Amino acid sequence: MAAALSRWFGLACVLAALGAGQARAADCPPPLPPLSAAQQQAAARTAPDRGLLWTLQRDGRTSYLYGTLHVGKPAWTLPGPRVAAALAASDTLALEIDPADPALHAPPLPAALQARLARRIAAACLAPGAFDGVDPALQVVALGVLEARWVGLDPAYAQEPALAARERAAGRPVRALESVAMQRALLAPAAPDAARAEVEAGLAELEQDRGRKTIERLAQAWNHGDLATLASYERWCGCIHDAADRAQMRALNDARNPALADGIAALHAQGLRVFAAVGALHMTGPQGLPRLLAARGFRVTRVVFGARAAGAQ
Repeated sequence: MAAALSRWFGLACVLAALGAGQARAADCPPPLPPLSAAQQQAAARTAPDRGLLWTLQRDGRTSYLYGTLHVGKPAWTLPGPRVAAALAASDTLALEIDPADPALHAPPLPAALQARLARRIAAACLAPGAFDGVDPALQVVALGVLEARWVGLDPAYAQEPALAARERAAGRPVRALESVAMQRALLAPAAPDAARAEVEAGLAELEQDRGRKTIERLAQAWNHGDLATLASYERWCGCIHDAADRAQMRALNDARNPALADGIAALHAQGLRVFAAVGALHMTGPQGLPRLLAARGFRVTRVVFGARAAGAQ
């Protein structure tokens, strides 16, 4: 079974919609405070570009492809000059799923795993009932993402909700390239036995506390636009142990890319200038989105960001 990290990194972040709680005790990671209005104004003037950005040119229009990270820091929610210009030049934001979609919520957790999952929720410094009504498998994914708080990152500052809030405030539409039902089908099998096995496997990984260093390395690679490190993820993540793990990783990442590419191409064909923000692992490998979009007739060009501000965090 592939590790929890391989599940969450290539999928749209759902933590903003799930409403994760704050740290409650001395042995919990300190919460990252949001930027004040004055801090936002000051930081916006010097924010460096982060992540990975491509232009997509076809039919006399330019759309954009942006590789996102599903955790972050307060300052990371502010786009740098090249990303901000791409957003301003677009008229539609396309995300894997819309973080505001109410379909993210599901029936309660089956009683058989309640006690074990409750212990992990407590270990994640969340209040009891923090995930009430959320699918058990999505709870496990959420707990995997929350491990990022122990290395100074937080899903509350992921790219997707920040981009969605920014674009809605500007009066621009937000479109989903996938449905919540599609992502849930990947993460939460409908068959009870398969669903239980998925939850148990995810809990076993969390109980071994193996993911924090991997999250940190992923975040560093994303922050520096290091596509080579992202592309070699399977060699260093410590989460691919056998053929079954590799097959699951392909199903979670590569197998979804053709439909994501088709969705981006379809929006562009409607006459829209699209800013498509998708998890950064979807940009890697032979089935990476840049290659698939080039095959669909786009002229795909990587935007090389300039030197980052000294000491940017």
